[in-house]
Amino acid sequence: MISIPQRLIGEALLISSKNRPDHPAIIYKDAEYSYKLLKDSALKLASHLLDIGIKKGDRVAIYMNNSFECAVSIYGVSLSGAVFMVINSQTKSDKLKYILEDSEAKVLIAESFLHNEVVSAIVDNQFIVETIVTKINEIPKAEELNFHSFEDIMTSPTSLIDFPNIIPNDLAALIYTSGSTGFPKGVMMTHQSMVFTSWSLIEYLRLTEEERIMLLLPLAFDYGLYQFLMSITIGGTLIVEQSFAFQATIYNHIHKYKATVFPGVPTIYAMMIETHKKSGIAFDSIQKVTNTAAALPVEFIPNLKKIFPNALIFKMYGLTECKRVCYLEPELVDQKPNSVGKAIPGTEVFLLSPEGNPVIPGESGILHVRGPHVMAGYWKKEALSNEMLKPGLLPGERILCAQDWFKMDDEGFLYFQGRMDDIIKTRGEKVSPIEVENVIYKMNRIKEVAVIGVKDPIMGESILAFITTHDNAVMHEKEVQTECMSKLENFMVPHKVIFLPEMPKSSNGKIDKLELKRRYT
Repeated sequence: MISIPQRLIGEALLISSKNRPDHPAIIYKDAEYSYKLLKDSALKLASHLLDIGIKKGDRVAIYMNNSFECAVSIYGVSLSGAVFMVINSQTKSDKLKYILEDSEAKVLIAESFLHNEVVSAIVDNQFIVETIVTKINEIPKAEELNFHSFEDIMTSPTSLIDFPNIIPNDLAALIYTSGSTGFPKGVMMTHQSMVFTSWSLIEYLRLTEEERIMLLLPLAFDYGLYQFLMSITIGGTLIVEQSFAFQATIYNHIHKYKATVFPGVPTIYAMMIETHKKSGIAFDSIQKVTNTAAALPVEFIPNLKKIFPNALIFKMYGLTECKRVCYLEPELVDQKPNSVGKAIPGTEVFLLSPEGNPVIPGESGILHVRGPHVMAGYWKKEALSNEMLKPGLLPGERILCAQDWFKMDDEGFLYFQGRMDDIIKTRGEKVSPIEVENVIYKMNRIKEVAVIGVKDPIMGESILAFITTHDNAVMHEKEVQTECMSKLENFMVPHKVIFLPEMPKSSNGKIDKLELKRRYT
């Protein structure tokens, strides 16, 4: 029998549902959801979207925690031919409003407990034609606001409709990520790029249909999203958690469901190592441990081997604009402890000087990435797209300039050196300093603000905010952090606030952030 190749995101669910209809696709809150149920639910949502007039390429925003409903929404949107955007549930109304308007989203799917942020964000929105919420009875005046019930959609019969003709070049997702301008930008990913990336990751991670993958990271974060996509593609099982906040619950679920793959970031591993030193926790079922977002400290490796005694440990590096760049074979983790490895299967990487010339092994260069996984560009931001996408090796080809400094050794292994831009990468998330500064500037008594990231062995980078006040008015660190917590996602709140009598300035009068880093790091 000749198997049909996967070309589109949604086809992975259809294929796995046909092959393993009764196998658990999702385990969430101690309930198992089969591939057949996930497929049927996704088709119901897809049918509803088409019934209300959603066309191929229209954007649909998904503003939810990790959940079965979020999983249904991702595949439902994809099967309808629309473009899905998963927005972190910590996102506040101002940023939500910006993303909805920037993307011109036609539909917003949200959890009911987020209704205050939702209502504030959709006021005067000229693009949203319907808002779907999980529990409509919790939303005041929902009918007047054109809210629709997710539960009603799931209990309605699937309409007999013609699904649009989707091809691999069509846009599949917008992944919004912080930008140097202070406004998030939408990374455009086609079906072709996301399907290719999923299979490349599956190949080098050596995944099989028997995997049970832990999902601790938000589906709004591409690291979390691809755990889901890979799991469905191989016909495995995804164990869905909302966060790592309740460690005891996570540990119990690893044992209970015999998880085999554990994706994490250094902050998670740091907490696990601390617990291990106190209680000796260990998880024999885990066969693969992955790390990305921030560099995994070399010092963590011996402890991780004790916590996961049967696991291969994969160190990786990537960025949203191409998902994943490189990985280190786990057998080399002791031989090349500081390396993030080589290019993922089917792709190519090389280093160039700022002038565009190749650099020799051992010299620092700017990382460039070539392959089908590279983004199509930033949504409606041609100038920013041109900064990241450069002329390639072939006429008309574009390759990704990662804007990060690396070195490459004689054997072709990569070593991360540092970032070219001001974007802070903390706890696996990108943070725009300008976005944090804008919130602080709105406080009374603030004169000047400078936000920087400094190296941190656990978080990758910690966020420092430097502040001067008018007339040297007295303010307190907690006051600033509390205000940031009310306006920003938790991971964007400064870890430390330093008050200065005056800011160091460059010759052109701008705040000298390099001098701040030199003085305080």
